[in-house]
Amino acid sequence: MDYSETNRLSRLTAILIQFQTKRILTALELSEKFQVSKRTIYRDIKSLEQAGVPILTEEGKGYTLMTGYKIPPVMFTEKEANALILAEQLVLKNKDSSFIKDYSEAIDKIKAVLRQSEKDKANLLSDRTRFDQNINRERNSNNLSELQFALTNYSLVKMEYIDESNKTTNRLIEPFALLSTENWLLVAWCRLRKDFRYFRLDRINKMEILLENFKPHNMSLQEFFDKYH
Repeated sequence: MDYSETNRLSRLTAILIQFQTKRILTALELSEKFQVSKRTIYRDIKSLEQAGVPILTEEGKGYTLMTGYKIPPVMFTEKEANALILAEQLVLKNKDSSFIKDYSEAIDKIKAVLRQSEKDKANLLSDRTRFDQNINRERNSNNLSELQFALTNYSLVKMEYIDESNKTTNRLIEPFALLSTENWLLVAWCRLRKDFRYFRLDRINKMEILLENFKPHNMSLQEFFDKYH
């Protein structure tokens, strides 16, 4: 088998993993990721279809896998998947590009075996989590895992919060994003202040995830920064 054929088989496998990682993929997105032409991607899609992979075309959106088709599952709990996503964000700060590539591909494989609901939540958490370069500083928080859950499940959170003037207030919040600076910060819509606010996790005195859900804030973290900064 020559190099070009081996390379093609490797790409077909990687495309299949991409299909199981995201709900919708476009030919342009795949061509940019694998640095080949869209015509090559069309041929690859046809080859996968001929091999029995149930790829569906959603008009005006792109390609998707038939619901229920997946590679043999590895079971992760939602919290385990969330922890892996946070680890991915940390790795992206590493200065070794080969290490980043290897880890990112490993994360893609992990996402591929998640159930669709967990997959969507993992992708949401990836979009809504940011680290700065201060990754070695100490962080004190016991609420991160619970807030990840509230963020990805759109669960309302009731908390007792101590502000910078040491005043304690009761807040009802809609978690939106998690940021890592010198402290963990939660970006959330505060129903008391009727606006987005930043909350330091180490200043949360008590916290309860409520059964009530809130309407998702349909914007990415970057769109939030563009709008509110």
